[in-house]
Amino acid sequence: MPQAPSAPPHAPDPAPSITETEAEHLIHGICFKTGPPRLIGAELEWLVVDAEHPGRTLPPERLRAAHAAARALPLNSRVTVEPGGQLELSSAPAASLTGCVDDLQDDLTAVRAALLDRGLALRGLGRDTRLPYRRLLNSPRYDAMEAYFDRTGPAGRAMMCASASVQVCVDAGHEEPGALGHGRRWRMAHLLGAVLVAAFANSPAREGPYAGWRCARQGIWSDLDSRRSLAPPLDAGPRAGWVRQALDTEVMCVRSYEGEPWDVPRGTTFRDWLRAGEGAVPRAPTAEDLDYHLTTLFPPVRPRGHMELRMIDAQPGDDGWLVPVAVVHALFDDPETAETAYRATKALADAYGSQPAPRNPLWHSAARYGLSDPELRTAAEACFRAAGEALPRFGASTHVRDTVGEFTERYVLRGRCPGDDPPHAPSTGQEALR
Repeated sequence: MPQAPSAPPHAPDPAPSITETEAEHLIHGICFKTGPPRLIGAELEWLVVDAEHPGRTLPPERLRAAHAAARALPLNSRVTVEPGGQLELSSAPAASLTGCVDDLQDDLTAVRAALLDRGLALRGLGRDTRLPYRRLLNSPRYDAMEAYFDRTGPAGRAMMCASASVQVCVDAGHEEPGALGHGRRWRMAHLLGAVLVAAFANSPAREGPYAGWRCARQGIWSDLDSRRSLAPPLDAGPRAGWVRQALDTEVMCVRSYEGEPWDVPRGTTFRDWLRAGEGAVPRAPTAEDLDYHLTTLFPPVRPRGHMELRMIDAQPGDDGWLVPVAVVHALFDDPETAETAYRATKALADAYGSQPAPRNPLWHSAARYGLSDPELRTAAEACFRAAGEALPRFGASTHVRDTVGEFTERYVLRGRCPGDDPPHAPSTGQEALR
């Protein structure tokens, strides 16, 4: 007997929709995990370049081979790829600075060796200057993201395809106020942010819209759409402020079933979608849609249970990344050092008003002038000195302490940042920090 033709594939059963109140409770519950600060992590983004000719644009097949080689290694870290082919290593949460650093150093040694066998190298630079920008990854997510950002100009493509950073993750801290409380830590992360931008600026621009800036990467972030990359107002509590920020930001895309392009609505915030108001997309949002929406928000400090500091450029040299990881850890997780950092940055931030980062004039000055801004230099000197004194209390190795000390001497105490180095300064090896 002939078989009946097979039925067309069915869409999965729809997930239950959520209400506005349920969405607020979900974000409120997951944005900060409270408890004593004890874990640290880092996410290191790198440009992949030709080892002999780093200024050349790599063909896609060489980039894909590099990514496959890195993924095939038995690493402690998770390997991911950014849309332009940047390679990212994300450490596992570590109970100590030493554990975090040792695992990442081992992984970087293995990745560098695998890439060198293919004539490739990792380069720590906050912004890729090789043109044109080309998106290596093709997926519904990145197709929709590109379409969304293209509505407001070229900054979105530059962010996706040409930026690289060192992201440092610290615990949110206790619920109660005080040096280790998440309210104070949240505020300090934003107060400190401009100092970190200035000290670690490593994306100099010599032409184009950011000509003369030490941190063109920060300029790109500030030119994204009006809300997605902004910090919430700090006069609100951390949870309430982030809940409002998340729900009042436009929906970037609405996921569709496999094989179908994703919808890119225009002018619809997640709150609009929940209320099914004018301009909302046809179907109701689910908890999974909310989770996905949160991954499309790119503020300078992103709460993901812990706090993810996203404002630091990728750093030069084999070990340049050690410096922001160690300094941030010391500034947040040593009470005495945290108090020094809070005092040094609060007065500085108060003088520049309450406009959210990264559009606050202080952040603009940090990105444009780095530590040649005398006020930022003074704050950075206090923070780096305090961090250097705290590192022995964390059991930091001699190598970590020396690397931080060399950076402090070469850059911070001289009012300089890596973006002040000549264009052809060494980009790999410990000599880049000397």
